[in-house]
Amino acid sequence: MRKKEDSRFISPMELPEDTAELSLRPRFLREMIGQQKIKQNLTIAIEAARERGEALDHVLLYGPPGLGKTTLSHIIANEMGVPIHTTSGPALEKPGDLAAILTSLEDQSVFFIDEIHRLSRVVEEVLYSAMEDFRLDVVIGQGPSARTIALNIPPFTLVGATTRAGLISSPMRSRFGIHCSFEFYTQEELTTIVLRSADILNVAIEKEGAEEIARRARGTPRIANRLLRRVRDYAQVRADGVVTREVAIRALQMLEIDALGLDQFDRRLLTAIVEKFDGGPVGLETLAAMLGEERDTIEDLYEPYLMQLGFLNRTSRGRAVTKAACEHLGLPYPAKRDGEQEAGQGQLF
Repeated sequence: MRKKEDSRFISPMELPEDTAELSLRPRFLREMIGQQKIKQNLTIAIEAARERGEALDHVLLYGPPGLGKTTLSHIIANEMGVPIHTTSGPALEKPGDLAAILTSLEDQSVFFIDEIHRLSRVVEEVLYSAMEDFRLDVVIGQGPSARTIALNIPPFTLVGATTRAGLISSPMRSRFGIHCSFEFYTQEELTTIVLRSADILNVAIEKEGAEEIARRARGTPRIANRLLRRVRDYAQVRADGVVTREVAIRALQMLEIDALGLDQFDRRLLTAIVEKFDGGPVGLETLAAMLGEERDTIEDLYEPYLMQLGFLNRTSRGRAVTKAACEHLGLPYPAKRDGEQEAGQGQLF
């Protein structure tokens, strides 16, 4: 069953139809567009590790979904010339699940754990010695007769990906030698990505059409590629097959995605705060209940882009819309009541 947060066309989470994106993903750092700081740091670290003949330091990737964390883990393996083994935090339910993977790793291979912040505490503690000493402590038996056996495992590189770096424990975070923070992509970078993807998919596209798609892609390559495929379909059926600016605008209007990439849910969220709560602040729990969404879904998937646009603020008392959001929606900006803070003031949380 599809999760509710995945029902949005512009959700940054991976959807089943995104499997077509595999051919669009870069395989090496030189093919990767954007994230210049990450690429520079990794280029030096990878080259140094290769020259020493050692495994790369453990790498922590964090940032909003859809920006390329999983893709970068495969790039790291390709650059190092080693195999990659992938899993996710929730899939490692007990130490035995982790031990089965670690004991099958090849020398210097990459072990990728998505959603690493969701590892259970007992699995995380077993992982500590594996990361530091490349040793796996296995407990055999129970009670007074239990004994621990230390198994040596080949040196490997753990690549952990998370959208919520704050939920990773300090002991775990300190064991990563390389930290990579992903940022939203610029419109120019997304335009280049759209043009590259169109070339791979054999889509006839003009630069202005690519720019229009990039403008509405919410700073996220995954969404940009998804929009490209839908605009391609529209151009094929309703136009002459060429993605021009006009064709892209008509296609995206049909999908109810406005000029800044906001969809119906974004507009409903912002409008609710303005009309029901006088612009805020309003508590996240209240907002989630009113919209019929999960708190974590709003916090992780919807808010980051709205905050990047300057349309939403997290204050010490809850969420509040900004004047820019009201202007975009064509709504009057609520007048500040006596003694009330301006939206955006207060401690972030």
